[in-house]
Amino acid sequence: MGGGGGVVKGTERDETPVLITEAEPSYEDQFAARKRKYMIMMGLRIPCLLLAGMFHETWWLALGFVVLSIPLPWVAVLIANDRPPRKAENVNRYKHDHRAIEPAPRQVIDG
Repeated sequence: MGGGGGVVKGTERDETPVLITEAEPSYEDQFAARKRKYMIMMGLRIPCLLLAGMFHETWWLALGFVVLSIPLPWVAVLIANDRPPRKAENVNRYKHDHRAIEPAPRQVIDG
């Protein structure tokens, strides 16, 4: 094949084009999803601390809410920094219809 088109040549790569309907989400979309998860997890910490303050008379319940809120920032950072795993599925490739009419070879005259 000629150069260009973004096709990576190699001994183990298939050179047929990948259909874009099977493409991974863009980096910006993945980052937005991770940022959303982080904000939700950190947002859960505030209600835990507020509930701990509301139930301060029941010490074991207040302590439970405080203990629950302690690992939330750590877990939120781990989830936010983790990219989704790559899919280990077969890539949907364009299948050429062999019954289609092939273009006739053209003669090129160099001058």
